Amino acid sequence: MKRVTGIGGVFFKADDPKKLKEWYGKHLGFNVQEWGVVFPWLETDKPDAKAPATTSWSPFKNATDYFKPSEKQFMFNYRVENLVELLNVLKEEGVQIVGEIQEFDYGKFGWIMDPEGNKIELWEPKDDGF
Repeated sequence: MKRVTGIGGVFFKADDPKKLKEWYGKHLGFNVQEWGVVFPWLETDKPDAKAPATTSWSPFKNATDYFKPSEKQFMFNYRVENLVELLNVLKEEGVQIVGEIQEFDYGKFGWIMDPEGNKIELWEPKDDGF
């Protein structure tokens, strides 16, 4: 079973997410949406070598609860192929699971904690949901 297949996104806390997104748009050319940016790319390990994929970038308000129970300023999102199966294996391995799986048009999400208190988001994507 594959576990992580790539980085799905980088999320971090900011004093003024709106202003920061504007800065990245102006100075680095990010195509910023209200919630952040999606960087499209192709998965090269798929049989047709043309499978669309995305990586997200998104600043959150400092007061966000989305990273809890972590107190860290950032959270990584990792792409996975079978979220339910992976969470079951991780639980058997003693990894702390946080919350319940959530499903949206663009994929399923689950969360775990690493030994240093970093919350990690696991994403089984539906890249065509974007």
